[in-house]
Amino acid sequence: MAGETSARPHVTLSTASVYPRKAPLAFELAADLGYDGVEVMVWNDKISRDDVALAHVARETGVQIRSVHAPTLIVSQQVWGTKPGHKLAKTVDMALTLGASTVVVHPPFAWQRGYSRHFAEQVRSLSEDSGLTIAVENMYPWRGRKREFMGYLPGWDPTEHDYDRVTLDVSHAATSRQSCVDLAALFGPRLAHVHLTDGTESGFDEHLVPGRGTQPVRELLQGLAHSDFSGDVVVEIGTRKARDATERRADIAQSLHFARTYLAVDAHAEFSPAPEHHRPQSPWA
Repeated sequence: MAGETSARPHVTLSTASVYPRKAPLAFELAADLGYDGVEVMVWNDKISRDDVALAHVARETGVQIRSVHAPTLIVSQQVWGTKPGHKLAKTVDMALTLGASTVVVHPPFAWQRGYSRHFAEQVRSLSEDSGLTIAVENMYPWRGRKREFMGYLPGWDPTEHDYDRVTLDVSHAATSRQSCVDLAALFGPRLAHVHLTDGTESGFDEHLVPGRGTQPVRELLQGLAHSDFSGDVVVEIGTRKARDATERRADIAQSLHFARTYLAVDAHAEFSPAPEHHRPQSPWA
């Protein structure tokens, strides 16, 4: 990641970061804390599927919708029907309507064989036709007690496929036992979007506040700051361990502080988030 750029990446907040609360709370917190915008996670939250409602919330809060995440998680398989190619196309339409510039999509699940055969072609075609960045996200192998399972087709690791643009999710890097810094280097100029979070080698998709896991997140952000990276850095953490609204807000505020600290090109003080809360948290994806 060589080079210098004077424009720092935008730091935005995923609406998934307030789950199980609804999307409007993410807009409110983004406005209050000074985020540069939001990423809408399209899933079971009715507002997240309604472009009119989302546009209204964006106007009311003054927060820009900069990216949209397609409903391609396990928990959103029934959102907008069951045809994944149609769902991706509809996400692109929503992004255009809302003025977002990026669409994030997971690779197809292993049982979506028809979709997987044309996935890369559809992503490329939709991107060319719409002018949007469609960034395929890194995932991770599914592990049983004795072996790994092929959960995604054509695979979970974008380094092995020729997608034009990719999203680097730090929690997924941890789950796959890869380094987010190494992945960023391998992605090179294809890296278009970052999901800022953290994780450990527990095997679970933890989506920790950055700095609470074992990934080299500081180094990742510092590398982005001194590179030609022009995408968004999206805080996508799990806040289900938060016992109340104050703790949820604190986690989201600390994530922003962490991002801004290590995306600064100039010298800065070190920052570490407060210790995590203690409540069971289920993996999402």
